[in-house]
Amino acid sequence: MGKKSKKTKTSSNTIALNKKARHDYFIEQTLEAGLSLEGWEVKSLRDNKVHIKESYVILKNNELFLFGAHFSPLKNASTHVNPDPTRTRKLLLHRLEINRIKDKINQKGATIVPLKLYWARGKVKLEIGVAKGKKAHDKRQDIKAKDWQRDKQRALKENNR
Repeated sequence: MGKKSKKTKTSSNTIALNKKARHDYFIEQTLEAGLSLEGWEVKSLRDNKVHIKESYVILKNNELFLFGAHFSPLKNASTHVNPDPTRTRKLLLHRLEINRIKDKINQKGATIVPLKLYWARGKVKLEIGVAKGKKAHDKRQDIKAKDWQRDKQRALKENNR
């Protein structure tokens, strides 16, 4: 009898990232929310066939919903299910968390954006952020700062050779 090999994680728990959100918004607070999904959507998640770039979170009847996320249905999914790739999905949060978010988005210019979709303890979680929009000059400053950091790292790397 040979030893049982331990499973090593080769891939990250991250399913989808919304890089555009961090570019377009100042993220003030982040929260972890559960996501109410159907079976075919979970299968799409396991195949990484999800896009949250153009999605956003809406507050309706004291509940939060993910709107505009695209879950591509698999070709070999069940035939008795009619998949809707862009359906509105309910976010699972405690009432206290929803009330705190509601107070924050009542401020002028605040919104809720999805940041990251990932696996946590066998469940799908969505990281959402309470955000305020950036102006064009703020975006330019961020790009300059990133360029400067990249150039600085290159210079340090050249000096270490």
